[in-house]
Amino acid sequence: MNTQKIIITGLIFLFQILSFNAFSQYTMPEETSEHEGTWLQWPHHYTYGMFYRNSLDDTWINMTEALVDSENVHIIAYNTTEKNRIITLLNNAGVPLTNVDFYIHENDDVWVRDNGPIFVYDANDNLTMLDWGFNGWGEDTPYAKCDLIPTALATDLNLPVIDLSAMVLEGGALEIDGNGSMMATRSSITHSSRNPDLTEEEVEDYLTSYLGITNFIWLDGVYGIELTDMHIDGFMKFANENTIVTMTTNDLIYWEVPQSDIDILNSATNTEDETYNYVYLPLTQNNVTTAYGNDLDYKGSYCNYYIANSAILVPNYNDPNDAVANAILEDVYPNRTIIGIDARNLYENGGMIHCVTQQQPVDISTSSINEADNSKINIGKIYPNPVNNNSTIEINLKSNSSVSIKIYDISGREVKSISKKHYLAGKNSIKIDTNNLKSGFYTCSILIDKKTIESIKMIIK
Repeated sequence: MNTQKIIITGLIFLFQILSFNAFSQYTMPEETSEHEGTWLQWPHHYTYGMFYRNSLDDTWINMTEALVDSENVHIIAYNTTEKNRIITLLNNAGVPLTNVDFYIHENDDVWVRDNGPIFVYDANDNLTMLDWGFNGWGEDTPYAKCDLIPTALATDLNLPVIDLSAMVLEGGALEIDGNGSMMATRSSITHSSRNPDLTEEEVEDYLTSYLGITNFIWLDGVYGIELTDMHIDGFMKFANENTIVTMTTNDLIYWEVPQSDIDILNSATNTEDETYNYVYLPLTQNNVTTAYGNDLDYKGSYCNYYIANSAILVPNYNDPNDAVANAILEDVYPNRTIIGIDARNLYENGGMIHCVTQQQPVDISTSSINEADNSKINIGKIYPNPVNNNSTIEINLKSNSSVSIKIYDISGREVKSISKKHYLAGKNSIKIDTNNLKSGFYTCSILIDKKTIESIKMIIK
């Protein structure tokens, strides 16, 4: 009898392991991980008219200008006429087009965070595109064209795409910490307006399988409060795996977040059952007024910012608290430049900067991305490897260059950024700091002047 129990227990344990592996095939890297580029869906007049388009152009110009120095900018234009108009706008604004490209696809609106693709890594570190269902936030707006965007882009990029249309999911509806935790509101994911045929457990199974989520922090939210039914990215954001950026309790109450949700948010724990550190951004001091003088009669949130490779794009509102919020985020992200983006006209239409941007991670499955640069740089091996705190990597630079070293775990999640500063031409020995990293297999990526040159496998014992 005891032998039978042991066998049964062993089989159950084996089944759990196999089930976990089956349900954890893909991982979504957090926003701070290195981007290949950012996707923007440029405003047009085919759904909401000329005034709508023209009132938003400047925000898209400013976002493009803020992004092009550190990553590619992929612009989805409604048609060739709009593409040519956008090029003229960028040229007139002096924005270089070197890192800008265009994809021609009809779409309904600008909210690429919600209707666009979500990029993940598979078990072999291959970049993969997820095509979740999109139904215009519960069929409240036109959405048929936007729903087709991920599949169209997968064809353009020749990337594998997974059809997940059986579940509706908007990118702005969830925030992840990059270490298996997610925070979201039920009102914008599990409500019957999105997924009437799925239980919460089934929704979680999808999110575990395709995003790598294992720790679900659910808030109830409020259905019908606004178009998105209380997307989480309006009032909180994971700055990293142990820090949450949000608002004070009074400001969350102003935002109409239920007190029970505030309590959950402020006591959330990560996958290690550790509480998060909290950073609090203010609301605007005054009600937001659009650039053309329309008083919106409500305050603006700064939590809906976007993390780019070398910059943080923060919604600004021509308000005294713009400087306050920007300064707070400067402390949170000391290695990134804080850039305020005028979001007043965009905010009138229900969203801010994070809502209209979508990151595409680098493809870490390739060991050398830029062979031309690699030929000019001699990169030695990590020694010793398995590494310890005395391990170093030697880089022989042909000219003065900015060097950054990033370490990724086996799931493709960035776990440490070693250095990011200028080194002189010649031999440079850089220490590989592995403090706080667990034993296991990792990838060490070397970036020269913001371009990934080489990726080296390493082991930590």
